[in-house]
Amino acid sequence: MASVAATATAVTATIGATAGGPPNPSPTTPQARPTAGQGKETQTEPQPAERRRIASSVLDEDFKFTLTALRSRTDPLAASVRLQVFTFDNGAWRESDRALVGKADSWFWFPLTGRHAVCEFSTSGADPAPVAVSVLITPSIGCSPTDNFRIDNGQIVPA
Repeated sequence: MASVAATATAVTATIGATAGGPPNPSPTTPQARPTAGQGKETQTEPQPAERRRIASSVLDEDFKFTLTALRSRTDPLAASVRLQVFTFDNGAWRESDRALVGKADSWFWFPLTGRHAVCEFSTSGADPAPVAVSVLITPSIGCSPTDNFRIDNGQIVPA
């Protein structure tokens, strides 16, 4: 009969351990607790914003224009749209100015980087060079109102 009681106790301990049972007692001192990476501080540097070129236009060797979607660092669903102007100087394109289209982080990342993201992007070599930009807000809402700019001596001026 003594052996039966020992077997029952052993079975109970095994069932309790498999079923989760009571947690292991915690160490009484904080130093005794194992922690991942103890003694090492991990420092992460801010990651650059994800960017994707959504349109570009080149007018001979006068101007090059690009529209770039910039993903927000604070909201993964938000984005900004940047218009850049480049001039051809000494055999290379050099940025002469940049401006946001709309407000910072006022667009949605996925529509901006998907198909049909650019509704209108027109440029002209006239002086001052007009630029018109309209991008997709969402497929259900449609396109944004057109933002108009002009380029005066390589500088972007809202029109």
